[in-house]
Amino acid sequence: MKHGDFTELAKYYVNRPGYSAVVLECLKNHIYNTVGKGLVADIGAGTGKLTENLVSAGCTGFAVEPNAAMRAEGQKAFAEKTEFTWREGTAEQTGLADNSVCWALMGSSFHWADSGLAVQEFYRILVPGGFFTAIWNPRDIERSELHMQIEEAVYSEVPNMKRVSSGKTVTTEEMREKLLSGGYFKDILFMEAPHVERMAKERYMNIWKSVNDIRVQAGEDGFQRILDKIGKIITEFDEIEVPYRSRAWTVQSCKETK
Repeated sequence: MKHGDFTELAKYYVNRPGYSAVVLECLKNHIYNTVGKGLVADIGAGTGKLTENLVSAGCTGFAVEPNAAMRAEGQKAFAEKTEFTWREGTAEQTGLADNSVCWALMGSSFHWADSGLAVQEFYRILVPGGFFTAIWNPRDIERSELHMQIEEAVYSEVPNMKRVSSGKTVTTEEMREKLLSGGYFKDILFMEAPHVERMAKERYMNIWKSVNDIRVQAGEDGFQRILDKIGKIITEFDEIEVPYRSRAWTVQSCKETK
């Protein structure tokens, strides 16, 4: 398996948690009040976890995903819903029309994009004054003794493990450099809020099975040992309570109305 290849993991991805409704509602209200209600683009939509949150927030638009297996899972999950149209595309080439959306987002996926090319693409598809949000949803494990124990089990198998990005270590300085340096966007806004997901053990284990970067670094045998360790730790629990912390950086397009 390669870094960033979710083809074999798509069937597990649906088990992942959504994002903070508080963060998304606040951002939506700010954006709609600034540029008016318009179409929204969830780019790197995966199986539609963020898309589902956007539907709940009353948004409509496009779900753009490059991986065929992930996109197929998303289309299956949204078969009875019409709010978002699924499209094949990347952050660098979304396939969307110029000035077609008022808000573009990437949920837990901006770290896979070529940020320079992606920023130019977002500028192209956004209406004048439109917004882009990069949001992540890291586990807030410091709030939980159980999840600190699980984290220790993971690192005991891969002591020198490097996460591609869970969003936990992303800084505003880093995002300012990636989002504002080209002169396409301005006024970076950071927002963060905690939320908790309660889930059955099977769903919790499936979330771990959806993780790409740990599996790549541990190898298949090592990753199975990690799963076995986690399974033993949660044996006594009927339900797992997982704390998360949605972290979002939002910028406004410098594009002006002609």
